[in-house]
Amino acid sequence: MFTKLLIANRGEIACRIIDTAKAMGVRTVALYSDADINARHVAMADEAFYLGGSAPADSYLKGDLIIDIAKNSGAQAIHPGYGFLSENAEFALKCEQANIAFVGPSAAAIDSMGSKSAAKEIMGAANVPLVPGYHGDAQDDDLLISEANKMGFPLLIKAAFGGGGKGMRIVENSAEVLDAINSARREAISSFGNDKLLMERYLRQPRHVEVQVFADSQGNCIYLSDRDCSIQRRHQKVVEEAPAPGLSDALRVKMGEAAVAAAKAINYEGAGTVEFLLDTDDSFYFMEMNTRLQVEHPVTELVTGQDLVKWQLMVASGSELPLKQSEVKITGHAFEARIYAEDPQNDFLPASGKLDFLREPKQSQFVRIDSGVRENDVISNFYDPMISKLITWDESRPRALQRLVHALDDYQISGLKHNIEFLANIAKNTAFKDANFSTDFIERYGEGLLTQSAVSPEQQKVALGLAALYQLCVRKQQAKVAAQTSHDPYSPWSNNSGFRLNSANRHQVALLDDNHQINHLDLIETQIAGQSQYQLQLDDSLIMLSGELVAETLHAEISLQKLDSDNTEQMLSKSHNDKTNAHKISLPVSQVGDDFTLFIDSTSYHYRALQSEVIEEQDNLEDKLKAPMNGTIVTQLVAVGDSVKAGQGIMVMEAMKMEYTIEAPFDGIVSAFFFEAGELVSDGMLLAEVVTEVDTEAEMTAEKEEAG
Repeated sequence: MFTKLLIANRGEIACRIIDTAKAMGVRTVALYSDADINARHVAMADEAFYLGGSAPADSYLKGDLIIDIAKNSGAQAIHPGYGFLSENAEFALKCEQANIAFVGPSAAAIDSMGSKSAAKEIMGAANVPLVPGYHGDAQDDDLLISEANKMGFPLLIKAAFGGGGKGMRIVENSAEVLDAINSARREAISSFGNDKLLMERYLRQPRHVEVQVFADSQGNCIYLSDRDCSIQRRHQKVVEEAPAPGLSDALRVKMGEAAVAAAKAINYEGAGTVEFLLDTDDSFYFMEMNTRLQVEHPVTELVTGQDLVKWQLMVASGSELPLKQSEVKITGHAFEARIYAEDPQNDFLPASGKLDFLREPKQSQFVRIDSGVRENDVISNFYDPMISKLITWDESRPRALQRLVHALDDYQISGLKHNIEFLANIAKNTAFKDANFSTDFIERYGEGLLTQSAVSPEQQKVALGLAALYQLCVRKQQAKVAAQTSHDPYSPWSNNSGFRLNSANRHQVALLDDNHQINHLDLIETQIAGQSQYQLQLDDSLIMLSGELVAETLHAEISLQKLDSDNTEQMLSKSHNDKTNAHKISLPVSQVGDDFTLFIDSTSYHYRALQSEVIEEQDNLEDKLKAPMNGTIVTQLVAVGDSVKAGQGIMVMEAMKMEYTIEAPFDGIVSAFFFEAGELVSDGMLLAEVVTEVDTEAEMTAEKEEAG
């Protein structure tokens, strides 16, 4: 076994590898870029070395430098994790040539699976089932269009050297083929440095089922359970589980044996995953083989009771597999949900920023968290915006799913947008509970999975009432501190009672919500048994509130009643002593400056406390022409002077290796582009200008008058 291991990666997978290496008594060497100087994986490792700038090309993709660091540090092996250099055959070969063990398959095996088209040929020869398609080397537009029309629609265009859903387009008819080819090529060359494409028939409602295989250098190869990864967005996995639900024992064995045949066909060594499309008639087809450890490997670990990273290190050091196929036992069920910094309400745009508040669920034999971040860390726009992986296990699928729901309710993040509510809505979806899904699950149930549509008006009112109560608790604490430090602690200016002459005490609270609406709230205060109780009327609802703030937790009692228009005054007058529908709740609260977040179950509610003189700003349609995040301009789709319709794409930008189309906010004329293809842009920069035809005519008239 090695005594020192270099991890050529970052984030949660680097931390994951370090955990196992330490448990095995292996010292670890970490790497870091400018963006990762203070990262968690750097702090965990025994030593760490600087690579360079924040961009992957300036740091984690510098293979020669990484090998030099391994030599100089005395590391006998390099673990590439996933992403970056993990499936780079040239890097694996250089490790072999430098007499450094590459924790993964041989360069030849990586190379054979690196091209999807070549992989299809190898799998076909090994009698692994294939989806009909075109995988040839000829790549001219006319040929690809011709092959597409022969194949029929719908079809899928893929980057031949791609992965992770990048360089992939679904085409519904012949009119879309050329645009899809051009778009897929651009993304493929940007992400993988190779624009070769392949095409295959697109199955309408398949499931994505993959099999974990493991092989050693002695010729042993086994499969360790299967996983269902059908819950995807833009071909990127969101929720995974093991074993795949609903498979018969015979089908499970058949897929496992096909996966082993695929691995043996390329003399595979180490951990690998063979991915299949499973059709509704239980027929399955080879999709691709990932020659590395998968992001979702923890669900396999929990149902098999094995540490796959430990297996990797053992195999890479020359040991045999710890188990034979007959010794592999599957116990219970496991789920993994990927916690991402992204905005589900804004087409899932990746988010970057500081984790101002981070409270993770308590870990146990049922709940596991693989994370590479801590509170106050920054999610950079240079890398994948994953925050962590939340994994749950129990003896059955329903119980493991309930564990996932509860853990998501206990996961609290503020400081940037995230997808926790979205994941919780998936976990609570009836079709998902019943394992009635395919790869288009999110598209089919999309609206119901988004937070805004899942939160009822009553829940929003309760959240707003609790936010107002929180503000009053904060004011009381601030007033108490002010009085204690004042030369006149009994001064009325330090009082926060909301006193009104000949009237009940009243408090005004102004809160800006995520919809950019200002909520002006008027709370009436009364004293009952020495405790402040507040009455808040919102539309046709009456909310009664009381509570206190202890550290970062608001302990509240709240009730919501519908007002009857015929006796509203009577209800208001008796409500102070009415406990109808009252319930107690304790919820964490995060505050940074004037911004604060309430965490109620799996939903987070964000507000900004405003001064009473703040005036609500109107939404600006031109915000749609601003860069939604840091990125690079790819191309301009129209020219200055062109007429465009609302929603029409006018330019394309790339961020985090994904393309985003900037659309016209209204019908008009493109009057200017402020950036050219290849230029870098920052979040919020105005990219273009669109004016209405009326504005254009007025400008032309003014110019004529000035000239004449």
